[in-house]
Amino acid sequence: MIQRSTLREQLADALREEILAGRLAPGGEFTVREIAEQYGVSATPVREALVDLSAQGLLEVEQHRGFRIRRFSLEDFRSMIEAQRIVSDGVLVMNPELAGREALPEAFTSIRRRAAAARQAALAGDLDILIAYDLRFWRELDALLGNPHIGDFLDRLRVACWAFTVPYLRREPGLAGRLWAGHLELADSVERQDPAGTARLLGAYRAQALALAAQLTGA
Repeated sequence: MIQRSTLREQLADALREEILAGRLAPGGEFTVREIAEQYGVSATPVREALVDLSAQGLLEVEQHRGFRIRRFSLEDFRSMIEAQRIVSDGVLVMNPELAGREALPEAFTSIRRRAAAARQAALAGDLDILIAYDLRFWRELDALLGNPHIGDFLDRLRVACWAFTVPYLRREPGLAGRLWAGHLELADSVERQDPAGTARLLGAYRAQALALAAQLTGA
Protein backbone atom coordinates (compact mmCIF):
# COMPACT_ATOMS: atom_id res chain seq x y z
CA MET A 1 0.00 0.00 0.00
CA ILE A 2 1.38 3.42 -0.95
CA GLN A 3 1.30 6.08 1.77
CA ARG A 4 -1.15 8.88 1.08
CA SER A 5 1.02 11.84 2.14
CA THR A 6 2.16 12.60 -1.40
CA LEU A 7 0.13 9.98 -3.20
CA ARG A 8 0.04 11.63 -6.60
CA GLU A 9 3.83 12.05 -6.70
CA GLN A 10 4.48 8.58 -5.29
CA LEU A 11 2.25 6.96 -7.87
CA ALA A 12 3.91 8.89 -10.69
CA ASP A 13 7.35 7.89 -9.37
CA ALA A 14 6.33 4.24 -9.04
CA LEU A 15 4.93 4.07 -12.56
CA ARG A 16 7.95 5.88 -13.97
CA GLU A 17 10.20 3.30 -12.33
CA GLU A 18 8.08 0.52 -13.83
CA ILE A 19 8.59 2.02 -17.28
CA LEU A 20 12.34 2.45 -16.80
CA ALA A 21 12.62 -1.10 -15.48
CA GLY A 22 10.90 -2.39 -18.60
CA ARG A 23 8.02 -3.90 -16.66
CA LEU A 24 5.61 -1.56 -18.42
CA ALA A 25 6.51 -2.04 -22.06
CA PRO A 26 6.04 0.53 -24.86
CA GLY A 27 2.59 0.23 -26.38
CA GLY A 28 1.11 -1.32 -23.25
CA GLU A 29 -2.37 -0.08 -22.36
CA PHE A 30 -4.10 0.22 -19.01
CA THR A 31 -6.94 2.09 -17.32
CA VAL A 32 -7.13 4.24 -14.21
CA ARG A 33 -9.14 1.49 -12.54
CA GLU A 34 -6.50 -1.15 -13.22
CA ILE A 35 -3.74 0.97 -11.71
CA ALA A 36 -5.91 1.94 -8.74
CA GLU A 37 -6.62 -1.73 -8.01
CA GLN A 38 -2.96 -2.66 -8.43
CA TYR A 39 -1.80 -0.11 -5.84
CA GLY A 40 -4.87 -0.24 -3.63
CA VAL A 41 -5.76 3.43 -3.91
CA SER A 42 -8.65 5.54 -5.19
CA ALA A 43 -9.01 6.61 -8.80
CA THR A 44 -8.40 10.33 -8.28
CA PRO A 45 -4.67 10.29 -7.39
CA VAL A 46 -4.08 7.64 -10.06
CA ARG A 47 -5.69 9.81 -12.70
CA GLU A 48 -3.64 12.81 -11.54
CA ALA A 49 -0.41 10.78 -11.66
CA LEU A 50 -1.19 9.48 -15.13
CA VAL A 51 -1.94 12.98 -16.36
CA ASP A 52 1.43 14.10 -14.96
CA LEU A 53 3.24 11.30 -16.78
CA SER A 54 1.36 12.16 -19.95
CA ALA A 55 2.52 15.76 -19.64
CA GLN A 56 6.08 14.45 -19.29
CA GLY A 57 5.69 12.54 -22.55
CA LEU A 58 5.86 9.01 -21.11
CA LEU A 59 2.18 8.18 -21.63
CA GLU A 60 -0.37 8.80 -24.35
CA VAL A 61 -4.08 9.25 -23.67
CA GLU A 62 -6.33 6.78 -25.48
CA GLN A 63 -9.73 8.42 -25.81
CA HIS A 64 -12.41 6.39 -23.99
CA ARG A 65 -9.88 3.60 -23.41
CA GLY A 66 -7.29 4.75 -20.91
CA PHE A 67 -3.57 5.29 -21.24
CA ARG A 68 -0.78 3.76 -23.29
CA ILE A 69 2.97 3.66 -22.71
CA ARG A 70 4.53 5.86 -25.35
CA ARG A 71 6.66 4.10 -27.93
CA PHE A 72 9.58 6.40 -28.77
CA SER A 73 11.23 6.13 -32.18
CA LEU A 74 14.91 6.38 -33.02
CA GLU A 75 14.17 9.77 -34.53
CA ASP A 76 12.57 10.84 -31.24
CA PHE A 77 15.71 9.73 -29.43
CA ARG A 78 18.00 11.62 -31.78
CA SER A 79 15.88 14.75 -31.38
CA MET A 80 16.02 14.48 -27.60
CA ILE A 81 19.79 14.09 -27.63
CA GLU A 82 20.00 17.16 -29.87
CA ALA A 83 17.79 19.12 -27.47
CA GLN A 84 20.09 18.15 -24.61
CA ARG A 85 23.05 19.33 -26.65
CA ILE A 86 21.56 22.74 -27.28
CA VAL A 87 20.61 23.33 -23.66
CA SER A 88 23.48 21.69 -21.78
CA ASP A 89 26.18 23.07 -24.06
CA GLY A 90 24.66 26.51 -23.86
CA VAL A 91 24.67 26.46 -20.08
CA LEU A 92 27.62 24.34 -19.00
CA VAL A 93 30.02 25.03 -21.86
CA MET A 94 29.29 28.59 -22.89
CA ASN A 95 28.77 29.73 -19.29
CA PRO A 96 31.01 27.45 -17.19
CA GLU A 97 31.03 29.86 -14.28
CA LEU A 98 27.35 29.12 -13.65
CA ALA A 99 28.08 25.54 -12.64
CA GLY A 100 30.31 26.60 -9.78
CA ARG A 101 28.70 29.89 -8.96
CA GLU A 102 27.23 28.92 -5.61
CA ALA A 103 28.28 25.29 -5.38
CA LEU A 104 29.61 24.17 -2.02
CA PRO A 105 32.34 21.51 -1.81
CA GLU A 106 29.85 19.04 -0.35
CA ALA A 107 27.69 19.42 -3.45
CA PHE A 108 30.44 18.01 -5.63
CA THR A 109 31.16 15.37 -3.01
CA SER A 110 27.60 14.14 -3.39
CA ILE A 111 27.78 14.39 -7.17
CA ARG A 112 30.95 12.31 -7.17
CA ARG A 113 29.29 9.62 -5.08
CA ARG A 114 26.51 9.39 -7.66
CA ALA A 115 29.08 9.48 -10.44
CA ALA A 116 31.17 6.68 -8.93
CA ALA A 117 28.13 4.44 -8.48
CA ALA A 118 26.92 5.15 -12.01
CA ARG A 119 30.36 4.48 -13.48
CA GLN A 120 30.70 1.18 -11.64
CA ALA A 121 27.24 0.07 -12.76
CA ALA A 122 27.94 1.07 -16.37
CA LEU A 123 31.20 -0.84 -16.48
CA ALA A 124 29.50 -3.88 -14.93
CA GLY A 125 26.48 -3.63 -17.22
CA ASP A 126 24.08 -3.40 -14.27
CA LEU A 127 21.24 -1.55 -15.94
CA ASP A 128 18.92 -1.09 -12.95
CA ILE A 129 21.58 0.50 -10.75
CA LEU A 130 22.95 2.54 -13.64
CA ILE A 131 19.63 4.14 -14.52
CA ALA A 132 18.94 5.14 -10.91
CA TYR A 133 22.37 6.67 -10.30
CA ASP A 134 22.72 8.16 -13.76
CA LEU A 135 19.50 10.14 -13.33
CA ARG A 136 20.49 11.22 -9.82
CA PHE A 137 23.90 12.30 -11.07
CA TRP A 138 22.46 14.51 -13.80
CA ARG A 139 19.81 15.96 -11.49
CA GLU A 140 22.39 17.02 -8.93
CA LEU A 141 24.69 18.36 -11.62
CA ASP A 142 21.86 20.37 -13.17
CA ALA A 143 20.87 21.70 -9.74
CA LEU A 144 24.16 23.60 -9.63
CA LEU A 145 22.80 25.86 -12.34
CA GLY A 146 20.28 27.32 -9.93
CA ASN A 147 17.50 27.19 -12.54
CA PRO A 148 14.93 24.47 -11.76
CA HIS A 149 13.16 24.96 -15.11
CA ILE A 150 16.28 23.94 -17.01
CA GLY A 151 16.80 21.02 -14.64
CA ASP A 152 13.23 19.78 -15.03
CA PHE A 153 13.43 20.03 -18.81
CA LEU A 154 16.68 18.09 -19.04
CA ASP A 155 15.50 15.49 -16.54
CA ARG A 156 12.40 14.76 -18.59
CA LEU A 157 14.51 14.33 -21.70
CA ARG A 158 16.88 11.93 -19.97
CA VAL A 159 14.04 9.87 -18.52
CA ALA A 160 12.47 9.67 -21.98
CA CYS A 161 15.82 8.63 -23.50
CA TRP A 162 16.09 5.80 -21.01
CA ALA A 163 12.47 4.83 -21.73
CA PHE A 164 13.45 4.49 -25.40
CA THR A 165 16.60 2.44 -24.84
CA VAL A 166 15.52 0.17 -21.97
CA PRO A 167 13.39 -2.26 -24.02
CA TYR A 168 16.31 -2.80 -26.40
CA LEU A 169 18.94 -3.04 -23.67
CA ARG A 170 16.92 -5.63 -21.75
CA ARG A 171 17.24 -7.97 -24.73
CA GLU A 172 21.01 -7.61 -24.98
CA PRO A 173 23.05 -10.53 -23.54
CA GLY A 174 25.95 -8.42 -22.27
CA LEU A 175 26.16 -4.71 -21.48
CA ALA A 176 29.43 -4.51 -19.56
CA GLY A 177 31.62 -1.81 -21.04
CA ARG A 178 29.04 -0.75 -23.65
CA LEU A 179 27.37 2.02 -21.65
CA TRP A 180 28.67 5.53 -21.06
CA ALA A 181 30.78 5.70 -17.89
CA GLY A 182 32.26 9.21 -17.97
CA HIS A 183 30.35 10.57 -14.98
CA LEU A 184 33.37 11.16 -12.75
CA GLU A 185 35.39 12.85 -15.47
CA LEU A 186 32.48 15.15 -16.27
CA ALA A 187 31.97 16.09 -12.63
CA ASP A 188 35.66 16.99 -12.33
CA SER A 189 35.58 19.04 -15.52
CA VAL A 190 32.53 21.01 -14.41
CA GLU A 191 34.05 21.69 -10.99
CA ARG A 192 37.24 22.96 -12.64
CA GLN A 193 35.05 25.19 -14.85
CA ASP A 194 36.81 23.72 -17.88
CA PRO A 195 34.60 24.48 -20.92
CA ALA A 196 36.78 22.60 -23.40
CA GLY A 197 36.89 19.47 -21.27
CA THR A 198 33.19 19.68 -20.49
CA ALA A 199 32.34 20.06 -24.18
CA ARG A 200 34.52 17.08 -25.06
CA LEU A 201 32.94 14.85 -22.42
CA LEU A 202 29.39 15.89 -23.27
CA GLY A 203 30.15 15.24 -26.92
CA ALA A 204 31.49 11.78 -26.10
CA TYR A 205 28.38 11.05 -24.05
CA ARG A 206 26.07 12.00 -26.91
CA ALA A 207 28.13 10.21 -29.54
CA GLN A 208 28.12 6.98 -27.56
CA ALA A 209 24.40 7.24 -26.86
CA LEU A 210 23.59 7.79 -30.54
CA ALA A 211 25.90 5.01 -31.71
CA LEU A 212 24.45 2.55 -29.22
CA ALA A 213 20.88 3.48 -30.16
CA ALA A 214 21.64 2.94 -33.84
CA GLN A 215 23.24 -0.40 -33.07
CA LEU A 216 20.36 -1.57 -30.88
CA THR A 217 17.75 -0.65 -33.48
CA GLY A 218 19.76 -1.90 -36.46
CA ALA A 219 19.68 1.54 -38.07
